[in-house]
Amino acid sequence: MDARIDICDIYAFQKPKDVNKSVLVLDVNPVAPTYADSFASEAVYELKVDTNGDSVADIAYRFTFSPKEDGVQKVTVLRASGEQAKGNGNDGEVIFKDVTVSFGDKVNTADAGEYRLFAGIRSDPFFFDLEGMKNNMQFTGADTFLDKNVFSIVMEIPNSALGSSSKVGIWYRVLIPKDGNPFFQIDRMGRPFINPVFTKEEDKNTFNRIEPIRDRELFTEKLVSVLESFGHNPESAQKTALTLLPDILDYDYSSSEGYPNGRKLTDDITDIQLTVLTNGRVTTDKVWRHQDLSTVFPYLGSPHPIQ
Repeated sequence: MDARIDICDIYAFQKPKDVNKSVLVLDVNPVAPTYADSFASEAVYELKVDTNGDSVADIAYRFTFSPKEDGVQKVTVLRASGEQAKGNGNDGEVIFKDVTVSFGDKVNTADAGEYRLFAGIRSDPFFFDLEGMKNNMQFTGADTFLDKNVFSIVMEIPNSALGSSSKVGIWYRVLIPKDGNPFFQIDRMGRPFINPVFTKEEDKNTFNRIEPIRDRELFTEKLVSVLESFGHNPESAQKTALTLLPDILDYDYSSSEGYPNGRKLTDDITDIQLTVLTNGRVTTDKVWRHQDLSTVFPYLGSPHPIQ
């Protein structure tokens, strides 16, 4: 996949010291800027919000980027609701217009009412012994992502803009022009690890291209099979699969707790999901959270020097 549209991780958490706002993060472009040095100008990066638990978007935030010219790229953000939010497109109310993307250490941010926005290269907050996972879960504690960068979209948002109920469902997706479709869904993510770890290789493209409302219909039995192969009995596998699907990140913005309530940058997702996957047989990859996170917006650390 084109690195510019490859989703790495998503995060949603209550703003530190402000219970009335949330911070929402989308990371794309693994090992940036090795594979790509900008966001994709032809893509729509989209945050979907389900406010009533039916696995259908009621609110959407759409991020689009200008082409990168002379080292400069701009981002625009639209907010859609109702029928606009459910569909594909790039329409809605303008929240931000032509905000400069950060390609170095300098942090360019913009404010619009109670919203704040950042887009640019940052240190990857994800921590995981990927080589240990590939080696049949023989973990050594070597953090594959310790010195890696990603391209991040970080938005601080008033909780009221996420809906009247504090309990919402969140996922991100990326749309591109493909096969005559101007808004072809190429990637999506809600809960961490569901697609890369819990689905079989031959199913990943299908999983990326469907709406979450179809997840249980198409993937419950497949997920049960994967869980059973890692030691779950049929009853446990079925119960766990229905907990993990649909692939939507549950978030109660009235709570400061982390995963499975949203996801903080410091949450040890790997240990949590390894425990779930293996039914408690493996509980840690021996990797600890990164120490370069910031206490202020945009919270992700400064980008590492380019190797």
